Amino acid sequence: MRSVSDLRVACAALPHSHETFPFGMEILVWKVGSPDAAKIYALTSINDDPLTISLKVRPEHGDLLRAAHPAIVPGYHLNKRHWVTVTLDGSVPDDLLQELLAGSHALVLASLTRAQRAELGL
Repeated sequence: MRSVSDLRVACAALPHSHETFPFGMEILVWKVGSPDAAKIYALTSINDDPLTISLKVRPEHGDLLRAAHPAIVPGYHLNKRHWVTVTLDGSVPDDLLQELLAGSHALVLASLTRAQRAELGL
């Protein structure tokens, strides 16, 4: 994945995912949940070159990822313990990126309240 369209396709494949622009037209944000109570699981600046994406991770997993991949750094403008920013320069394998994207989605989905999950039929 190296383009915004690749990210859009990957995120659209995740259940209950919504694409939004809550911070202006250059920051693309993906949320999970019902449209009125969704939470962010991924975001990218569509003008970055190379493209980057910020994803939620478990703190211990983030430490390991940052140690293993120079293209993975603490989340830009986010909680550094819980978010990583991945530079999509080809150095991070697509399967790992897909795993991180799905993991971020799953972490945020699990953080929804029982009522919010029930609203989604989960």
